[in-house]
Amino acid sequence: MSIKIYNTLTRQKEDFKTLEPGKVKMYVCGPTVWSTIHIGNARTFLFFDVVRRYLTVKGYEVLFVENFTDVDDKLIRKAHELGWTVPQVADHYIEAFKRDTAALGIQPADVHPRVTDHMAEIIQFIEKLVDRGVAYVADGDVYYRVSSFPGYGKLSHQSIEDLLAGARVEIGEKKENPLDFALWKQARPGEIAWESPWGPGRPGWHIECSAMAMRYLGETLDIHAGGSDLRFPHHENEIAQSEALTGKPFARYWMHTGHVTVEQEKMSKSLGNVLDVRDLLRRVRPEVVRFWMLSTYYRNPVQYSEVLLEQAASGWERIQTTLRNLGFRLSQGSDVTDAVAGEQREAHPSILDVIRELEERFDREMADDFNTADALAVVFDAVKELNRYLEQRDAATPALEAWKRLFTRWDDILGIFSFEEQAADEDQEIEALIAERQAARARKDWATSDRIRAELQARGIVVEDTPQGVRWYRKSKGKSIE
Repeated sequence: MSIKIYNTLTRQKEDFKTLEPGKVKMYVCGPTVWSTIHIGNARTFLFFDVVRRYLTVKGYEVLFVENFTDVDDKLIRKAHELGWTVPQVADHYIEAFKRDTAALGIQPADVHPRVTDHMAEIIQFIEKLVDRGVAYVADGDVYYRVSSFPGYGKLSHQSIEDLLAGARVEIGEKKENPLDFALWKQARPGEIAWESPWGPGRPGWHIECSAMAMRYLGETLDIHAGGSDLRFPHHENEIAQSEALTGKPFARYWMHTGHVTVEQEKMSKSLGNVLDVRDLLRRVRPEVVRFWMLSTYYRNPVQYSEVLLEQAASGWERIQTTLRNLGFRLSQGSDVTDAVAGEQREAHPSILDVIRELEERFDREMADDFNTADALAVVFDAVKELNRYLEQRDAATPALEAWKRLFTRWDDILGIFSFEEQAADEDQEIEALIAERQAARARKDWATSDRIRAELQARGIVVEDTPQGVRWYRKSKGKSIE
């Protein structure tokens, strides 16, 4: 089944074809590490984690690069506020990023390059642009000459005239043209700086990603991705400077996630409606956060509200309840002998056909531009079918195992399911209380039975009486990532 990707550059879905068969070179613009990440940042990192997982499951060898911008105006201001050095600020928030993303089940990139480790490549890149006449030096600053690149505006689908109408020159800038952008910034007194042919300074934001992406992935990438706010000017400028240097397409596919909205407004620090990931995870399980974000097609805005989070938690719990029931039935063994199970499979192969059809439907949705929203609809159809099957007294172990393989494969992609083992340190005590409750029920001592159930509930233990016996599990919780 071929994979289709919506390419921001062409505004259409295209068949996914990599430069090298079986290999994917993928770059996602990472964080500027001056603060902890909010849920808007997290949506981008989480979604492209799923893209990477899916491509890997489909057999691709994915080289995934995600940068850290560890020097810029925001870090310099934060360092001044805290009385730290810029590297101290960067180190602190890089560790925070790693903790927060790990808590969300986001797998680390294969390479996390830092700007400050790649000054030689960045300076060399700028020198070549100056030598070619597409960049110019102005009193210690270096700017890219946008008029030298005929394709400028092709990613954001804006004309030069439209862009000029909204452009402005900041105080202190020495541009030939309002659209020109900084490749190198002359250091102000007391600022962190590196030596260069144009004097001490530091890189502009856009040149960093081009230099680091090419360093690890080559002159043309398969996928370049980020949030929708990066289309212009960041990604537009990356294209201009990279293609001016190499004469080749910088990326075959450009992908962008929609933003997070709060009460129909885009989340932003200026509106005061920003929610950090770690604050959310104190109250909500990471799997529920993933479920909520993946329930919306990635190119569309995702709405945040407490009501929507509660709905996501309810939907996720429905899936988890079914998976717990599946695990319980598997732990009890088949209610039929192997011989009968074999006859059952021969006589009733339909359940395996249902599983295969569900797997194919899920793959079709994911192959259609990684449509996790519709893929989750398939998951809920699978939950309904599995619940029907679990109601059967003679459910066969091979079929139960096929169901578990299906959900395990889906979890390898979505990272939202939890096949939890009970915590061994409390198991014996819980089992003893449940046995005591069962004995009380047997002698019709309902007061004792109710007291024990209430005690278990207060400890976060859910007890269910099923035809196969009593089963229990711990209620879902948020987690601390301090």
